[in-house]
Amino acid sequence: MVYLPAVFSETRTDLLIAHIERHDFGLLVSHGAEGLIASQIPFLVARRAGRCYLQGHLARPNRQGAVLGEGEALAIFAGPHAYISPGWYAAGPSVPTWNYVSVHAYGRARAIDDRDWLRGLLRRLSQRHEAREPAPWRMDALPPPYLDSMLDGIIGVEIAVDRLEGKFKLSQNRPAEDRPRIIAALEKRGDPDSLAVAQLMREREAAR
Repeated sequence: MVYLPAVFSETRTDLLIAHIERHDFGLLVSHGAEGLIASQIPFLVARRAGRCYLQGHLARPNRQGAVLGEGEALAIFAGPHAYISPGWYAAGPSVPTWNYVSVHAYGRARAIDDRDWLRGLLRRLSQRHEAREPAPWRMDALPPPYLDSMLDGIIGVEIAVDRLEGKFKLSQNRPAEDRPRIIAALEKRGDPDSLAVAQLMREREAAR
């Protein structure tokens, strides 16, 4: 389990799933006879009978596929993160820290070796990510023998999610006067992660 002080805990399922869909290139961690094994893969969220499932695929030679059914699996979806300087606070003494957002999804995983399932997964994955392109690539335009050979090289993954843990560490533990100062400093820094963390903090402040 993740170290999760109550002040940083996020439990709203819709918000946690939205985070997963926004940061869908997750880290899949499972455990087999040889110990821990991890793979970075893109996921899709599926819902059936009121339950959340995470779907993806692994290269067939990846040994993680063979151990997916052995105990609980964990998928980690890291969001934006930023260094926080103690020089931004109104008063001290203080030390540096890091603001960040991450969602952990736990559940039983299974390997899926079904060509129709895999074909559907790849079609949905490519449609999702090609939607931003001016001339979207289409999987169905591939020569069938080539597509079949690519399908032979992968195995599907599905996690039936039992629980979600969200850690939104956004300076909630700091005095109210510090948070606008932190937001302003992050926005002044200007890199994409700092701006994203600042925006998340602004949204939290507006909802107070």
